[in-house]
Amino acid sequence: MIADSRCILTGLKVLLAAFFSFCCGCVAVARADVRVDSLMGVLHQTIANRDLYQQQKENRLLELRNEYLSARDDTSRFHALGQLLDEYSPYNTDSAFSICRLRELIARRIGTSWMIANARMNTANILARTGMYKEALEILDSIDCGSQPEYLHQFYYHIRRTVYGLMAAYSVREADRQRYDSLTMQYRDSVIACNTPGTLGYSINMADKLNNTGRPQEAIAVMEEIMGTCSLTTHDMAMCAYTLSESYKMLGDSDRRKEQLIISSIDDLRSAVREYLSLRMLAVMLYQEGDVETAHQFLGISMDDAAKCKAQLRVLEINEIYPLVNDMYLASIQKQKGHLRWSVIVISLLALMLLYAIFHMFKAMRKTAAARKEVEKANAMLRRLNGELRSSNEELCEANRVIAENSYLKEEYIGRYMDQCLVYIEKLDSYRKSLGKLVSAGKIEQLTKTLKSSTTVDEELKSFYDNFDNTFLKLFPTFVDDFNALLRPGEEVLPKKTGHLNTELRIFALIRLGITDSVKIAQFLRYSVTTIYNYRTKLRNKAACDRNMLEEEVQRIGRSEIPDNA
Repeated sequence: MIADSRCILTGLKVLLAAFFSFCCGCVAVARADVRVDSLMGVLHQTIANRDLYQQQKENRLLELRNEYLSARDDTSRFHALGQLLDEYSPYNTDSAFSICRLRELIARRIGTSWMIANARMNTANILARTGMYKEALEILDSIDCGSQPEYLHQFYYHIRRTVYGLMAAYSVREADRQRYDSLTMQYRDSVIACNTPGTLGYSINMADKLNNTGRPQEAIAVMEEIMGTCSLTTHDMAMCAYTLSESYKMLGDSDRRKEQLIISSIDDLRSAVREYLSLRMLAVMLYQEGDVETAHQFLGISMDDAAKCKAQLRVLEINEIYPLVNDMYLASIQKQKGHLRWSVIVISLLALMLLYAIFHMFKAMRKTAAARKEVEKANAMLRRLNGELRSSNEELCEANRVIAENSYLKEEYIGRYMDQCLVYIEKLDSYRKSLGKLVSAGKIEQLTKTLKSSTTVDEELKSFYDNFDNTFLKLFPTFVDDFNALLRPGEEVLPKKTGHLNTELRIFALIRLGITDSVKIAQFLRYSVTTIYNYRTKLRNKAACDRNMLEEEVQRIGRSEIPDNA
């Protein structure tokens, strides 16, 4: 009996402990939800006050410009421009670049080595933010960092870390990404070594390192310590909160990650910076959770600020997710309109029924006329529904035609692809045999020369593009003329040789085939993503129609030429 009693008591303790844990978990979740909702309210209020923060920013810029204009010597002007540059860097890259050039001019006039180096580092930093990595690295390579004061070393290593980090993020090949990641880590360690423990620069870079090495809990401890012990600006707090959000992301704690992203977004907007990550990352998170309307609003704000800042990299990042969110947002709007339309119809029908009842009660003699009127209304509605049905049928026919067109294009390209594969197999076999002959003959020098030569690759690429041009123009023989018809007079794009396409025409030929991703187009044509983006933007600006509709119009080229039975 005693043993049974002990078992019962033990069971009750376990049940009570489980129940207590469950209740604590529920309370914790409820508190997290309340905190997130409260922070979201603050964020929306901050967005509503954006104009106020922007005006405060403009007032601050005006004060700094006046300080520069009132400076009496070049040294004072140099330092005044440094303060102005700090404010403009995350606000307007064009203005920041102009300040960099003026600052370097003044530094060269003074003739002080560290001032010239500092001004050139500023220029490299701005170039890196605009995606001009090669130019930024060329400037950094021209600076002898070892001969400069120690306080400039941190800035120098920071820029290199930033450049290689961005290059790693946008690398297509895995080998390049790994190499740039390695360089990023090396220069991040250099930044940490140049900073004093307990400073903001040291803590953020150390937390970043801990996150990237799989130690997010340690990174959180580092950031919480610096945020609790140092007096930080609003912009500094935004950076700290974003770093914390990355740590919570690695831990899988979506609630705390969202909290930190909201806090970082609030501080970014209050600082009136236009180049930021937090609000965009928060929008993506909300989109994944199903809050499409809020995600669409936040992405629109991020896009607006990035465009005003001339931050091309941020614009490209936003463009990766914005079409998906925008399409879903438009779909939800259409769904709401559909519900509203049916509600109006139902209410209208009820109102008509009520009116009919009143008429029947008080206007019995006009019953026949009222009934005839209702029949006429029903016929009108039927005609309207028939019209909608015909419109739906037309849309369905167009959709079927597009499907048929895609099938025809796929069949045509598959046939040509198989033929081309056979040709390349034969060429590879011939190349193998020729190399085997060189080996057998002991012509090692000639073999080495052959292997190092890129002539074969260049010839094959030329042949590949010629085959592509030939195939595409057979499918769409009037493509060049049709494409130029979409451009303003005098802005036509003409190939150098008949029966061939140039780079601009090949980009839009791929778009006509349904390949619209700039990364895939860049891989196909062996150009950088930035180059492809610039080509597309340049031709959109030449469009005779709405520039945003140019690519959609290109996708309609030649549809009537595709056989209906394809």
